[in-house]
Amino acid sequence: MEITIQTIDKLANLSQLQFNDEEKVALQSDLEKMIGFINQLEKVDTTGVEPLQHISDAVNVLREDELKGSITREEALLNAPSKDEQFFKVPKVIKK
Repeated sequence: MEITIQTIDKLANLSQLQFNDEEKVALQSDLEKMIGFINQLEKVDTTGVEPLQHISDAVNVLREDELKGSITREEALLNAPSKDEQFFKVPKVIKK
């Protein structure tokens, strides 16, 4: 596939971008290099190669949940700037 300035203009229009003449020439060169690389990849023999779904073979590497200690309600409320007997007090954010 040949990349022309008209192709760059069409892509710029579709993506709602604007490029000056120097940028268009640079984009043309970059896109030609990308397409050339893809053409090289198409020549690689991939018969017998299974498609990858994930890069690694690791399965569920998450840690196990462990029950750990917690603090009491009184300890949680110790450093609260505003509180009552049981709860944190916060500014009202919903206005009716």
